[in-house]
Amino acid sequence: MKSQFINFNGTILPAEQAVMTVTNRGFRYGDGLFESMRWMKGELKFAELHTDRIKKGMKALKLEGYSHIDTYFLRENIAELIRRNKTGPNARVRLSIFRDSGGLYNPESNKMGYAIEVSKIQESEYTFNNRGLIVDIFQDIPKPLNILSNLKTSNSLIFVLAGVFKNHHSLDEVLILNQNGFLCEAMSSNIFVVYNREIYTPALTEGCISGVMRHVIMTLAKENDINIVEAQINPAVLDLAEEVFLTNAAKGIQWVMGYNNKRYFNETSRFLLEKLNKK
Repeated sequence: MKSQFINFNGTILPAEQAVMTVTNRGFRYGDGLFESMRWMKGELKFAELHTDRIKKGMKALKLEGYSHIDTYFLRENIAELIRRNKTGPNARVRLSIFRDSGGLYNPESNKMGYAIEVSKIQESEYTFNNRGLIVDIFQDIPKPLNILSNLKTSNSLIFVLAGVFKNHHSLDEVLILNQNGFLCEAMSSNIFVVYNREIYTPALTEGCISGVMRHVIMTLAKENDINIVEAQINPAVLDLAEEVFLTNAAKGIQWVMGYNNKRYFNETSRFLLEKLNKK
């Protein structure tokens, strides 16, 4: 098996090499954030949108150095790591950013540290999941509404426990509610619901992640004269909807086939995926 490499604070290192101690704040407190991206046909997709979200997250967490995270930084560092790992033209990318400082709850500084990982994938475009997803609602822990709700922070215990629930019930994905009992998002994606031939998605005020692909799909829908509404969504609509689909930067669009005894179509999600690949 060939060696794999990561970029840790600007240095290319073997992936199996230990790079952190137990004092790392990302490990101790989940003090950081992360970004999942797609390298496709030799380029980073939606680099500007990812850069914007990373900077907003770093500002919210009071992390220094966000001005250095621009599209050039992302493209050059990821491209170098792609070459070193010989992944070819298509890969998944994860950027983890953490507060590189000592201290307990009160950090000694707000200096930024980061790590970049890449993994090879075969697909050169976003592919449609012909086998639709089976989903259910994870109700044990609602997602709180606050200034961190729209960020992809390293503090992800709600999503981890949702994943435990998913595995226990042999599901493909789970939907998460916010503290008021309304639809928020899926475990690793934003959610869209087609009802009466209009598309609804939880508003950012409902606590969902401000997803890059969410933004792209909303723009595509508007460009193709499909009415899309950001709203507060009662989960009861899942029993009435014509379609449900999920979006994230790694997989694009995923069609949901079933929830409880309800089965969905995939006309809108398939159409939007075709437009996404053309874009």
